[in-house]
Order: sequence, then C-alpha cells, then structure tokens
Amino acid sequence: MNTAALFKKALAADFLTAEEGQFLFLNAPTAELMDVAHTIRMRLHPERIVTWIIDRNVNTTNVCIANCKFCNFYRIPGHAEAYITTIEQYKTKIEETFRYGGEQLLLQGGHHPDLGLSFYVDLFRELKRLYPTLKLHSLGPPEIAHIAKLEGKSHTEVLLALKEAGLDSLPGAGAEILSDRVRRLISKGKCSGREWLDVMRAAHQVGLTTSATMMFGHIETLEERFQHIVALREVQSEKPDGAKGFVSFIPWPFQDEGTLLSRIKGVNNNVTGEEYIRMLAVSRILLPNIPNIQASWLTVGKEIAQLCLHGGANDFGSIMIEENVVSVAGAPHRFTSNGIQQAIREAGYQPRLRNQQFEYREMPATMEQQVINY
Repeated sequence: MNTAALFKKALAADFLTAEEGQFLFLNAPTAELMDVAHTIRMRLHPERIVTWIIDRNVNTTNVCIANCKFCNFYRIPGHAEAYITTIEQYKTKIEETFRYGGEQLLLQGGHHPDLGLSFYVDLFRELKRLYPTLKLHSLGPPEIAHIAKLEGKSHTEVLLALKEAGLDSLPGAGAEILSDRVRRLISKGKCSGREWLDVMRAAHQVGLTTSATMMFGHIETLEERFQHIVALREVQSEKPDGAKGFVSFIPWPFQDEGTLLSRIKGVNNNVTGEEYIRMLAVSRILLPNIPNIQASWLTVGKEIAQLCLHGGANDFGSIMIEENVVSVAGAPHRFTSNGIQQAIREAGYQPRLRNQQFEYREMPATMEQQVINY
C-alpha cells in the first residue's frame, strides 16, 4: 500500500477497506489527508456552506440498567435522584426551544426497566398532539433494542409503532465502538454491535432517516475504529432505493472526567486535536455514501472544529440548548445561535440553518438569543 494510490482510489469514489483507511491514518501527512477529504466534501457540497441546527437534548429518564462505564448521567432504579420527565416539564422545554428558533427535540434517556413501548407511544402522541410542528429525533438503537426485548417484539414492530406515534428520525446514539470486545468492557448492558446495526437496517427499511456516531479514544484498537466505519458504510449500501438512511456521521472523542473508565480503569481521553482532525478526514474518505460529516465542537472545541471544516466536515451540528450526558463527563464547550454562525464565518463559510433531514431552514423572523442550560 502507498498513500498516493489510496488517495487516487478514494478520489475515484471507490470504497477503501478498513485496513486501507488505517494505513492512511497512520502514514499520510495531515495536510494531504485534509486536502483529499476536503475535495470529496466539495464534490458532495460544492457551495461554501456549512450547516447547523437548533435543537435541544431532553432526557426522558435518567434511570438506566446498562451500567456504561463512561456515563456519569445515569442513576440505578430507586435512586434518590432518579426521575422521569413529566409532560409539564416537556411543555416548558419545548416552548422555550420554539422561542429560541428550534423545532426539534433530541429525546433520549436510559434503559429504564419499567418503560415499555406503550410509554413511548403515548409520550410521542401527546407531544405531537400538543405541538404538531415539533420534530422528534428520538431514542437510538440501544433503546429500540431494549424496548423490543421488554415487549418480545421485533425491531421493526417497535420502530413502526413509534413512527406511527410521531417519531421523525432516529439518532445514532449508543454506537460507541461497534466491536463486541469493546462493548463487553464499557457498555455490557447495551445491545451488541451487530444488533445496533440491525436496528439501523430496520429503521432504513421503514423509511426513518438516521445518523451515525463513533465515540473513540478509550479502549478500542485502531483496527476496531476502522471496522466500525466500514460497517456503517455497508449498512448504508443496503438501504432501500429512495431512502436516505444515514444522513450524517459524527465522530467524537471519549469524555473521561469522573467516569468509571477513568477513575477505576485508568482510561483517559488522550485524543489530540490533530488526531481528531485526522480521524474525521479519514472518515470522510471512507464514507462516500454518507453525505454529511459533522465536526463535534462540543467535545473538541471551536478551533479544532473550524479546522475540520477544511478537512472533510460540512456540518457544525447543534447549539444544543440543553445537553446533560456528554457535559457531565467534562465537555466544556458552549455555543449560542449567534456564536455558532460567527464561528462558521470565521472559518470562511456561509452558515445555513438546517433541519434533521439536512434541508435548509430560513432563520426565524423573531427568536430569542439562547441561554445555554447546562
């Protein structure tokens, strides 16, 4: 293998193998990786536009039996701090989100042992009854798999019921690294890597748009990172004609502050800014069939995320009016609508507000400037 031949293959829109992606990551100069990734990005998105979204991460519950070793958010059943969000609390958060120009909730929570399909169906129906224009980008493959196990139903049956109740799209949450070796060590109570991918296959079959993620920089090997990315590409290749499937991929580094992985296992996030840029660039090169790559400003900060806009990323993600999971593991960065647009302009691009389908939205005629609630 040599980098020039692999770059030529990538620029011809051929799929690189996981081994070839790893070779580029280890051997190609950063400037060349960024240049090739940027060329592919500009083919997919020729205008000098970077998209962003206004939404809010709201948690249905913090009760969880998955016991992930990187999570400081969850509480065990019966804990004094355990909660299930009430309709009145949703109303307050949704109405505030609307005032701030948002139209979507990223609605997620823990693996609650007592909340089955009827709970989520009733919740989604009630939220859509109260707020018909609200978009629900909600749950994730581990939660779908958990609900399916509780109910003795298939992934498809659960997804169809949730879609009928108002689910608009499925986040790529809980992917971590799609290696069962890794998952047994850091998130034993969640679904396997294969089941995560199977939920996404089912979501694409029923017409739900999804996103994909990768949390790296903990106990995974380089081989496992690139196998993860190629597995996503394979699922995307299987989507039905006319389906969007994965509309975006978001890689982000493990946040270690106060986590069991850090405190007990001594596993810390040592991902440098350059490593993140290289990882994102190789992701763009390996995923020609996933249209959008998002830079995770929440975990790497403004300056590194801006550099990623010249190395394969075309999306800056959400201002996240509220976010309670990654933040409690140490992610310190914050943006308002004005701030995220200014950051995109500073990087040399035109910011455009989007929805979850990556369609442009007009900026709301009137909107309050956000007060970030985390």
